[in-house]
Amino acid sequence: MAEARNLKEDVQYSDSSVVSKTIIDKKTGTITLFGFDKGQALSEHTAPFDAVAHIIDGRAEIAVGGEKQELKKGEYIVMPADVPHSVRAPERFKMLLIMIK
Repeated sequence: MAEARNLKEDVQYSDSSVVSKTIIDKKTGTITLFGFDKGQALSEHTAPFDAVAHIIDGRAEIAVGGEKQELKKGEYIVMPADVPHSVRAPERFKMLLIMIK
């Protein structure tokens, strides 16, 4: 059955780590929660599908196509398929990543 959940509480921070929790993993897409400790990063990479990164706590630096942007709680960014992007944590932050295949 369906159950109401709290995104911010469903993934915890871990010292010097990036933590992830998969919520949905289907052929049509994925939804994953992430918790980044300060200073952690995902290096530049591409994905074959469009993705939305929604910041649910803290502040993140996300570069898409070489253009760096700072996002804070409540903001999101669309990362188009096949465009290089990276993620960096200037402070602890949590994000919901929605990837549409």
